[in-house]
Amino acid sequence: MPAPTRTRRTAPPSRAADSAEATLGLHEPGHLFRRAHQHSVSCFNAVFGRAVTPLQYAALRVLQEHPGIDQVTLAAAIALDTSTTAEIAVRLERDGWIVRELGARRQRRLELTAEGQRVIGEMRQSEAVLSDRILQTLDAGERDVLMALMHKLLGQTPG
Repeated sequence: MPAPTRTRRTAPPSRAADSAEATLGLHEPGHLFRRAHQHSVSCFNAVFGRAVTPLQYAALRVLQEHPGIDQVTLAAAIALDTSTTAEIAVRLERDGWIVRELGARRQRRLELTAEGQRVIGEMRQSEAVLSDRILQTLDAGERDVLMALMHKLLGQTPG
């Protein structure tokens, strides 16, 4: 008998599932962060669709702000390892959104193409919509507190 296959749930959980999780679920920080990440990705997909992943979006945003940086610097900026960042860069180049040029010391210099500028420009117009959707259950003061606490937790100064 073949092993059962696991299916990945892409739809947000139902109210019954939310209720069961609240009553029976885990309340450890790691689990809650995982659930918050699921919520964030679900909101991202609802606002932007699936043509761009959240990690690709992060890379495009950094390249928009810092054109010509190398892959190692991009990896540090989006908090990923260099091999994963290289894979993302290859996909973005394949999609025609960036160009990668071999620079000094064999580092890959990255730049948005005109199409990449267009894509990220369109997405940026909906950033507020995404933030509102992610944080919809919080009032303005709670949003500020949450953002300050996330920055503190990650050892960052709010930007």
